[in-house]
Amino acid sequence: MIVVTGAAGFIASCLVSRLNASNFNDIVVVDNFSIAKKLPNIEGKKLREYVDRETFFEWLDANHEQVEFVFHLGARTDTTEMDPAVFDVLNLNYSKQMWQACVRYNLPLVYASSAATYGDGTLGYTDTDEALFPLYRPLNPYGDSKNDFDNWALQQEEKPYFWAGLKFFNVYGPNEYHKGRMASVILHAFRQIEQTGSMVLFKSHNPDYEDGGQMRDFVYVKDVVEVCYFLLHHRKDSGIYNLGSGQARTFLDLALNTFNALGRTADIQFRDTPEDIRDKYQYFTQADMSKLASIGYDLPFTHLEDGIADYVKNYLVPGKYM
Repeated sequence: MIVVTGAAGFIASCLVSRLNASNFNDIVVVDNFSIAKKLPNIEGKKLREYVDRETFFEWLDANHEQVEFVFHLGARTDTTEMDPAVFDVLNLNYSKQMWQACVRYNLPLVYASSAATYGDGTLGYTDTDEALFPLYRPLNPYGDSKNDFDNWALQQEEKPYFWAGLKFFNVYGPNEYHKGRMASVILHAFRQIEQTGSMVLFKSHNPDYEDGGQMRDFVYVKDVVEVCYFLLHHRKDSGIYNLGSGQARTFLDLALNTFNALGRTADIQFRDTPEDIRDKYQYFTQADMSKLASIGYDLPFTHLEDGIADYVKNYLVPGKYM
């Protein structure tokens, strides 16, 4: 059996689809299944069992001999939440329990970290120098929680025989319908264009960037789950890895390509970045992907133009899930 936590969420549900596509059907999905808006993400998938996240460790104690691999992708991901205690519960303490359980039962583990650990990027976006990790200063409690766990993991004497932490950059794609404000700008763009014919982007409050010129490493969720699938079979070279496309693009690029995928004439307006995130806003992110390549991952990452076209035309317009 393969365990996937956060399974009704965005990335994890797409991973379940990828596993099903390769005939991995004995999948144990772990989540808070009382959140109804996420449930369509896993409808129709081939699954072995549903386990509530609150009772998962008791389940694992009883069933660990049947488990082959653990993908721990469940997390609280709201970057506007400013109470660190909220993230301590799921992102830090629950992850520590997961790590310790995988050590105890000799299970390989892949877990979700985040590019939010890099903060404003002053120290770069490389995953090769672990001595830098304690020096990172994330811009919000969400990023702190992910960085705290990465550093805790690196300090442990007892580790799973194989483990990998994946620093997700700006992931977009199908199955993010439930994410509200935290959904990708592409989903927000699609909805705005459909409703109003126009798209609103944040103004730049940094003189080094024009309005719409803010740059992020946007990575298609299908590429993300391919990396997870690779690690399922690789099971060596433990460590923390960036997971982006390796290419920063502007929000203007993103908006223009969304209009293009819809066959619409671009109409883009700008408004002030909300004050609650303005001082903690990343203006540039770009993953250094050489470390993942060095262990043998050689599939190309989807160009933004192609990813947006696939997402819009094959999922957003028809309202389909992956």
